[in-house]
Amino acid sequence: MYVAQVSPVAFRLANTAEGLPVCDLWAWIGAGVMLCGILLEALSDAQKNAAKKRNPKRFADTGLYRIVRCPNYLGEVVIWTGALLSGIGASLCVWQWVIVAIGYAGILYVMFSGARRLELRQNEVYANDPEYQAYVKKTPILIPLLPIYSLAKYKWLQA
Repeated sequence: MYVAQVSPVAFRLANTAEGLPVCDLWAWIGAGVMLCGILLEALSDAQKNAAKKRNPKRFADTGLYRIVRCPNYLGEVVIWTGALLSGIGASLCVWQWVIVAIGYAGILYVMFSGARRLELRQNEVYANDPEYQAYVKKTPILIPLLPIYSLAKYKWLQA
């Protein structure tokens, strides 16, 4: 799957080497989005570690965790969205786009299934915590502004 995920970058390089016309602007846009994803993932992990040091028995709900419940997984999605964007303007043919789409769909599946697993664990640990219950009802699980607050019922999201 990782090969398919990084394929937009590999196809861009291969198509450039073959002399096909490419638009470098999309490579820069993709790289910028990937950098944002890396920073988002690193910052969310740092914020979670800091929150757990302050109160190891409490769930993280400060900083980026106010926006989504899994900002580190969101960072991963943003990274691979940047890779996908880098393929735009790279003269990718149909079969290359199919591989790119498979890789992107794969990482979305993995991240949503990971968020589901985390939700199930947290639901067990914090089941009797009214603050956690309120947090879950108002904070999207993975994508900001997308009103998906729970993935627990989607059993097909098991990776």
